[in-house]
Amino acid sequence: MSAWLPTAPCTPRGCVRTTAGLTAVPLAVLRLTAVLLLVLTGVVLSPLGARIPAGAVRRWSRAVVRAAGVRIRVTGAPAPGDGGLLLVANHISWLDVPLLAGIRPARMLAKAEIRAWPVAGALAARGGVLFIDRDRLRALPGTVARIAGTLRAGQAVAVFPEGSTWCGRARGPFRRAVFQAALDAGVPVQPVRIRYRDATGAPSTAPAYVGDDSLAASLWRVASTRGLIAEAELLPLIPPGTHPDRATLASAAGAYPSRRASAHAASRAKS
Repeated sequence: MSAWLPTAPCTPRGCVRTTAGLTAVPLAVLRLTAVLLLVLTGVVLSPLGARIPAGAVRRWSRAVVRAAGVRIRVTGAPAPGDGGLLLVANHISWLDVPLLAGIRPARMLAKAEIRAWPVAGALAARGGVLFIDRDRLRALPGTVARIAGTLRAGQAVAVFPEGSTWCGRARGPFRRAVFQAALDAGVPVQPVRIRYRDATGAPSTAPAYVGDDSLAASLWRVASTRGLIAEAELLPLIPPGTHPDRATLASAAGAYPSRRASAHAASRAKS
């Protein structure tokens, strides 16, 4: 692995805690079976590609999240459905992918290693995922050019610019490279804040997929945790031409205040 790759200090032992009650084992097994059946259905239908209606993709993606026993809560307005769009979000879990796709179907940017994942790798490849070889810095300009070409063609691309998963209580800075694609294509950027909460409403790290955690362990932890909620806060669009370079655009997307924080600040200012 190259030294330039972003890494997070989060680890399963140090950061991941099951903060809600546990479900019975039979229910957890039933949830995992439902997720697997939905993913297999996606693999079977994925050769149809763009012929699958966007509405069907959204419903299927939301069904994957809900089948795992996770409720979905979305706030804010998605960008219009036509034209290129760079969708950027913080990265916590494998759940982030179907969560975003359930809001706005988009071509995902994913690490090349996912190609080797059983079942999910085939689904990703057939579903139009844009892969990035993170071990080869020289390949980065070509990846940025492919993203820009996809955006110019009027498609949405979803990216996790932190470059690594974080536990959710901590998060990393947005890396700059992918924002160059938005600048080159002249398309807007929509930041998304992803959070996970337990049944009490407290932040939960149970869905986090970090460090040397295995996919199987993460799947079981999610399926066996009661009352998980996935929150996606769609923040205001950053129009093209409002930032002169990728560094300032990345900073703006990564530091956009949430609506709750803005409302709280406004309330304090009035008092």
